[in-house]
Amino acid sequence: MHTRPRAEKALARRLCRRDIAFFLPLFTRVQRVGGRVRTAHSPLFPGYLFLRGDDDDRVAALESNLVARSLPVDDQERLEPSLTAVLHLMLADLPLHPENRIGPGTLVEIIDGPLAGLTGQVVRRGKALRFVVEVELLQRGVSVEIERWMFRPLDA
Repeated sequence: MHTRPRAEKALARRLCRRDIAFFLPLFTRVQRVGGRVRTAHSPLFPGYLFLRGDDDDRVAALESNLVARSLPVDDQERLEPSLTAVLHLMLADLPLHPENRIGPGTLVEIIDGPLAGLTGQVVRRGKALRFVVEVELLQRGVSVEIERWMFRPLDA
């Protein structure tokens, strides 16, 4: 679902009350405002919520008036592994960062640590190496900082 601006969590609450399955990946954002530290849980993919249901569930979401438009996904088999990898990153309890523009990177497999078994790209951001999982449908991704010993390059 493509939501109205800043309506992702409100839509998630409504779907939760109606027992409709959805996935809204969030990350923790810490900001210093006026000398105070504020913590917020923000969507990794602003403006998007993933709904898993039938036409009745889709209509219920549209009736909330929080959805700008419904985006059907014809190739569920390509989307599901990406979302599963995003969930795996979230469950690893590591600091996540949204990636809006994903450039080319080396395709790798994580061989050690809490992310073992995941495949994705490694890109350099400054001095740090970041492991990026891309959600191709949105052309966005999620990244986490990793060390060189945690991955091995995959053959092209």
